[in-house]
Amino acid sequence: MLKKSKNTGSSVAPFSMAPSSGGQTMVGQQISIEGKIKGNEDLVIEGSVKGSIELEGQHLTVGPKGQVEADIHADSVTISGTLVGNITAVDKVTITKDADFNGEIKAKRISVEDGAMLKAVIELERESQIKAVPIGKQAEQEDPKQEDTPLTLGQ
Repeated sequence: MLKKSKNTGSSVAPFSMAPSSGGQTMVGQQISIEGKIKGNEDLVIEGSVKGSIELEGQHLTVGPKGQVEADIHADSVTISGTLVGNITAVDKVTITKDADFNGEIKAKRISVEDGAMLKAVIELERESQIKAVPIGKQAEQEDPKQEDTPLTLGQ
């Protein structure tokens, strides 16, 4: 929903997308948005966006014609156009050969195709290294040289 400012008559954010059943929203080549985009479905940008984009649990695609200058928070991001800004992705950032990216990336995984233009600071997060140990197996993994000491819980 775009709102008009009563004072200036210009379009201002927030621009929110309503949730749908697995759908996606597209910002076409002739569309220009300034402000905050927040939504619950995938977004494809072929036009121009300047501001911030928050897509919790969703995928953002900057298409080949897309021009984006924004801070992005999404589950995953694919860049094929121009993007200047910072990306925080829960999972993966993919930068295609046609992309031109300048900014910071924080994600679990990243993929960069040969030919992509990339100027970035990249921080890859590690998956948790803690593994669940079945109850019966715990005793087998303890050091046999340690003395048995009672364990007191919740006093």
